[in-house]
Amino acid sequence: MYVPKNIKISQYLEDKAINSLHSSNHPLSQPEDEQPILQIWGRASLEGEVRISGAKNSALAIMAGVLLCSDECRLQNVPILVDVTRMEQILEALGVKLNRQGNILDVDASNIGKSQAPYDLVSQMRASFFVIGPLLTRLGVASVPLPGGCAIGARPVDLHVRGLQAMGADVCIEHGMVHACVRGRRSRLQGAKIYLDYPSVGATETLMMAATLAEGETIIENAAQEPEVEDLANFCRAMGAQISGAGTNTILISGVDRLHETDYSIIPDRIEAGTFLVAGAITDSEISLYPVIPEHLAPVIAKLQEIGTQIVTDAPNRLRVVPGALRATDIETLPYPGFPTDMQAQFMALLAIAEGNSVISETVFENRLRHVAELNRMGADIRVKGNHAIVKGVPRLLGAPVMATDLRASAALVLAGLAAEGKTIVQGLHHLDRGYDNLEGKLSQLGAKLRRVTPQTQTSAKSSPIGQPNSQLSVCTSQLSPHQ
Repeated sequence: MYVPKNIKISQYLEDKAINSLHSSNHPLSQPEDEQPILQIWGRASLEGEVRISGAKNSALAIMAGVLLCSDECRLQNVPILVDVTRMEQILEALGVKLNRQGNILDVDASNIGKSQAPYDLVSQMRASFFVIGPLLTRLGVASVPLPGGCAIGARPVDLHVRGLQAMGADVCIEHGMVHACVRGRRSRLQGAKIYLDYPSVGATETLMMAATLAEGETIIENAAQEPEVEDLANFCRAMGAQISGAGTNTILISGVDRLHETDYSIIPDRIEAGTFLVAGAITDSEISLYPVIPEHLAPVIAKLQEIGTQIVTDAPNRLRVVPGALRATDIETLPYPGFPTDMQAQFMALLAIAEGNSVISETVFENRLRHVAELNRMGADIRVKGNHAIVKGVPRLLGAPVMATDLRASAALVLAGLAAEGKTIVQGLHHLDRGYDNLEGKLSQLGAKLRRVTPQTQTSAKSSPIGQPNSQLSVCTSQLSPHQ
C-alpha cells in the first residue's frame, strides 16, 4: 500500500502494551503469576549521593546511528536497560557485531547483512523504528515493522514517512511493514526542505540521520529541541557529519559521502535525574545527584522550587535536593524546553501529598493519565477530566498493591511507595526495567527499604512485619539487572 504524502497513517498507531522478550531467562518471558514484584516499606529517610546513568533516549537513537558508519565505534555511558538490550538484538539481527563491557559498547557495523529489521523485536519498542533512516540512507533500501512500546497514546509514523518521501524515497506500508527504497543508479537520498507538523523527537532523529549521507543540503524546520536530539547530532558530528542547529527548531544537514569511527560518551539521563530529585522531595530527604547537566533539568527544577523544594548546584555536574514544605502548583506538559511529559507521573505522586489543589495538564500524549487510578488506591485524591488531572493534596499516602501501566507510571508508583505509610507492592516491573538502570538498587543505597522478589521468594518476606523490614529485606541488589 503506497502512502501519499498528504495522508496520515492513522491506522498504524502504537496502541498496544509492550510484549515480552523471547529469551527464556528474561523476566518478561515468565508466566504472569511468576513475574517479579517490588516491595517497598515507606517513610524511610534517604541520604547520600546517587550516580545518574546514561540517557535511555539518547542511547537508543545513537545505537541506531551506528548503522550510518562502516567503521568500528565505541559508545560509553550506555545504560543497562531492557530497551537497550532489545536494540542490541536488533542491531545483531542486521549483522552488526557488538561487544559490551559494563557501560561500554563496541560496535562494528562495517558489514550490515540485512536491510530488514526483525518484527518480533521492533514491534516491542518504538525507538527501534529509528533504524529506518540509517538503513535507507546507507543501503538505499530498508524494511522496518511498525513500532510498539508503552501504550501511552497515538504516536504515528507519518512524519517519518513524509520526510523520507521528501528526500526522494519510495515508501509503502504492507502487512504492518514499512518498506522504503531509493530509486536511481546511485540509490542515494536527496537533500530537501522538511517542515514537521509537530516537533516529534523520533521524526527529527530519523530524518537527521537519513540526511547525513544524503546528497545535498537538508533543512528540518519545527524540529524537536530535546537534549537527546542534540546528543545524537553531536555523535553524528563526531563521525564526520555536517550538522548545525541541533537543539534549536531548525536543523541544517549537509550530506557527506561517508562517516568514520568515533569514541563517544552518552549524556546523563535527565529523566532519571528528575526522578531522583522528586525522590528527595517526596521523602523529605537531602540527597545529591551526579553527573547531571543542570540546564537539561531547568523546567523540572523550576517546578520543584515552586512546590517548595530547593535544588542547589554544588558543582557544574552535581545537584543537591534540599526539601521543604510541599505546596500545590499547576503543570502543563510540553515539548522541550517545556515541562517534560516523562516527568508528569512522578510530579503527580509528589503533588498528591502537597498542600492545596494542583492541576496537571497532559498535552503530549492523550493516554498518559492511567496511573491516576493506582495513586488513588494509595489514598491520593485525584480526578481526571479530559487531559487534565485535578490533584487535591492529602496528608499522607497508604501502602497498597498497585500495577504499573507504563514506564514513567512505574517510577511514580515507586516514589509514592517511598512516601506512603506501610507496605506497597508494585507490579508490572517490565515497564520499570525498560527505562531505569537499577533504580531500586540505587534507592536502596540511599537508605530506602525495598526489594525485588518473585512469588517463589515471597515466603521469606512474610517473616518480617510490614513497615519493619529486616536487613535482608531492605537490600535490593544490583545483580537483579534487566539482563538476568
